[in-house]
Amino acid sequence: MRRPCSPAYIRQDGRNWICYAYRCPEAGIAFSFIRSRLHTSCSGSGKTLAYLLLIYSVINTAKSSVQALVLVPTRELGMQVAKVARMLAASPTGVEEEHKSCTVMALLDGGTLRRHKSWLKAEPPMIVVATVGSLCHIIERQFLKLESVRVLVVDEVDFIFNSSKQVSSLRKLLTLYSSCNNRQTVFASASIPQHRRFLHDCVQQKWTKSDVVHVHVSPVEPMPPRLHHRFVVCHRNKKQQPLLSLIQTDAPESGIIFVSEQSERSKRAGNAPSTSLLIDFLKTSYLGPLDVLLLEEDMNFNSRAVSLLEVRKGDGYLLVATDVASRGVDLPQMSHIYNFDLPKTAVDYLHRAGRTCRKPFSDMKCTVTTLIVPEERFVLQKYENELMFGCEELTL
Repeated sequence: MRRPCSPAYIRQDGRNWICYAYRCPEAGIAFSFIRSRLHTSCSGSGKTLAYLLLIYSVINTAKSSVQALVLVPTRELGMQVAKVARMLAASPTGVEEEHKSCTVMALLDGGTLRRHKSWLKAEPPMIVVATVGSLCHIIERQFLKLESVRVLVVDEVDFIFNSSKQVSSLRKLLTLYSSCNNRQTVFASASIPQHRRFLHDCVQQKWTKSDVVHVHVSPVEPMPPRLHHRFVVCHRNKKQQPLLSLIQTDAPESGIIFVSEQSERSKRAGNAPSTSLLIDFLKTSYLGPLDVLLLEEDMNFNSRAVSLLEVRKGDGYLLVATDVASRGVDLPQMSHIYNFDLPKTAVDYLHRAGRTCRKPFSDMKCTVTTLIVPEERFVLQKYENELMFGCEELTL
């Protein structure tokens, strides 16, 4: 079932949904399912609000059990989803609660297992937001069962299925630890490649019921028209100086510099990661007002949390990051994206670019700039064709 990005009526009748959404360029319209209504929201794709409103429409606050489960690929996205869930659960100021409030547990990598065990024994939360590994860990130790789950959401589902570390555990959660016959299943992402094949697998593998529905909410253009795309051709080992020149010329409000993950071969050779080299260069060469921060998967959880805390303070910053920051992290003040390394796929380009143009009701021009070597030009052109955008060449 394909839906335009304008408001439309979608009936929610207890079947499973696969939510496939792009951001709308006009006022950031997005979708949300709650009984027989379509909810609109600004900024980003609105997927988080969409599935949380669905969850709150079916939860019974009189029951003390885990009734909804949201699976996320990263701790950072989990913290963000849990925060929104708690905001929706909170009663307005000055309004007395007639019913017990909905409780939300964040069961994320790097969390305190002892505290979670005590909470689950005392009074189970109604909503659990979890990373795949942490959830499997606590289920295998029999501190949590999923028989009472009525809604199971897998956010950024394509990312998790493409992760060798997470996919086997996710399959267990979808089939062994819970049954699709007793729950409503939502797979959400801004990109589900080969979705017809994925729909087929959902039914065959019993991840969902047989009447699964594909909801595709998409504007004519996958990315907002106020997002400007540029590229600079550089020598492979001489990208740092062109990047510095771009930052000094652009004077961004805030920016993310995306760098590829270090390969296993490079790690074995004892080479320093590109992120560390770039951070060192910027801290010695960049003299502007923005703080230079780092966010990558290999950092410990406390360091990652500190970096995000600094980012969310609202002051200007340059965040050097791997693709751990490209999925779901909402940073409305972001004005510039720099691809220091070309994304591996068009989907990766889409998600990196999706970190900007997220400020509600804003007409601020945002920019994505990609640094490429000459032989990568045809790859970027392929992304342009697939995602329907034009890229301007800059000469420094």
